[in-house]
Amino acid sequence: MSIDNSVNGTASTTVSNSPFLKAIVQQIRGQDTYGTYRKWSDDLILKPYVVTKQKKREIPIDGEVDPLTKSRIMAFYRAIAACIEKETGLISQVVVDINHEGFGWVLVFSGRLLLVTRTLRDAHRFGFDSLEKVAEEGAKLIDKGVDLVKRFPEVGKL
Repeated sequence: MSIDNSVNGTASTTVSNSPFLKAIVQQIRGQDTYGTYRKWSDDLILKPYVVTKQKKREIPIDGEVDPLTKSRIMAFYRAIAACIEKETGLISQVVVDINHEGFGWVLVFSGRLLLVTRTLRDAHRFGFDSLEKVAEEGAKLIDKGVDLVKRFPEVGKL
């Protein structure tokens, strides 16, 4: 095993400074029943979220969406729900529905309040240009969800 994926490897400052990126890592490790990611660094776990434009062009969109891509999408939105839950105290849930062509939608909700709604296109190519972009997008969605909970707290408690 290389030093890049050991537990003792240092996490990048991007991961260290972003509660959202830490939440993604926590979600992935929480779903890891076989302990595969136990010794991996946070950067290595988050590496599949960085997909350059060139790499996106190389990913074919015919056929089923890869199960690992689906789980990566689910971990991303579960991390958003967990961060919203931490800030508001309301339990948040995630629903992801992706068809075989890579189209679908994501809902993050609390009670009867929809905190995040997203339409997915080309789910085969889910990813961002950099970890900073992942953190920015997550923080933006978290802020919008927290704002909705603050504006409509009674709906979130139904």
